[in-house]
Amino acid sequence: MAVTQDDILSTLERLTLPGGGSLVAADMIRALSVESGAVRFVIEAPDADTARRMNAIKEAAEKMVGEMPGVTSVSVILTAHQAPPSLKIGRHPTPQAEGPQKVPGVARIIAVGSGKGGVGKSTVSSNLAVALARAGKRVGLLDADIYGPSQPRMMGVSGRPASPDGKTIIPLSAHGVTMMSIGLMLDPDKAVVWRGPMLMGALQQMLGQVAWGDLDVLVIDLPPGTGDVQLTLCQKYEVTGAVVVSTPQDVALLDARKALDMFRTLNTPVLGLIENMSVFVCPHCGEESHIFGHGGVKDEAARLGLPFLGALPLSLDVRVSGDGGIPVAATDAPEAEAYHALAARLIVDAKL
Repeated sequence: MAVTQDDILSTLERLTLPGGGSLVAADMIRALSVESGAVRFVIEAPDADTARRMNAIKEAAEKMVGEMPGVTSVSVILTAHQAPPSLKIGRHPTPQAEGPQKVPGVARIIAVGSGKGGVGKSTVSSNLAVALARAGKRVGLLDADIYGPSQPRMMGVSGRPASPDGKTIIPLSAHGVTMMSIGLMLDPDKAVVWRGPMLMGALQQMLGQVAWGDLDVLVIDLPPGTGDVQLTLCQKYEVTGAVVVSTPQDVALLDARKALDMFRTLNTPVLGLIENMSVFVCPHCGEESHIFGHGGVKDEAARLGLPFLGALPLSLDVRVSGDGGIPVAATDAPEAEAYHALAARLIVDAKL
């Protein structure tokens, strides 16, 4: 049976700190990931002096986890909590070279956008990232929906990312995807009340300060609409192309056209359109229903001469999987097939 994050935390609960309590109870475990038996996590001490006295704890934690059934390797980093000004998320942007820049280590960037909220853009982003990873690609997922970050919940990650040097941010990992979200850096119960420059600065930090490593593709889940985050991304960074998500009805297509016009204005190639919530199959009788209409996005793609990347179902299993932190593309459910087909199409079209 595969080892899980909960299994790791339960084991670490048994490791008692010199002053009492455990690493887990003291909230010192950061960036915990488990991928095919390979376990990685950071022990973040409250200060540098405490960290210097915790080498024995680090070694004990590494040994305990390494002896767990199903664990093939363990990597533990010991660091001290730091909150320098450079890690204040939401600062004003810093100057950078003229013209679009590459993100270090990232070969391709795919932006997933929509003209309006509620069309399933974040669901498409998480499932696309997982499907690309399952196809053998090295994939990152950046949740750039600053006001409504949902990827931590959808990808099943939590905890604040670590920063061993006080500058670099270590992303988390889940389902084979390297993942970062503003939602991991801020209080989840607090509203983000920021003006445009702070949004732009936050995006710059998440692209420039996160240690993405070597990625074949970084999928960016954009906010809905045509605002500052989209402008900053497309003007300041080399974006391979954009994917626009819409539901079939005319009201959604009106806003999708605005998103398409924005990408055209910013000289960002549009890789294609996706019709989400295209069909609902009744789990009881098997009858198909087109709750939001059907075929509107495909017709719009044909009218504009853009690729139609596929129709995705409206499914209870997709919603339940996302709420549970396991994107349906990470499972063998029938609903996963559409996302794997989408990933295969983009691997060819975007040369991933």
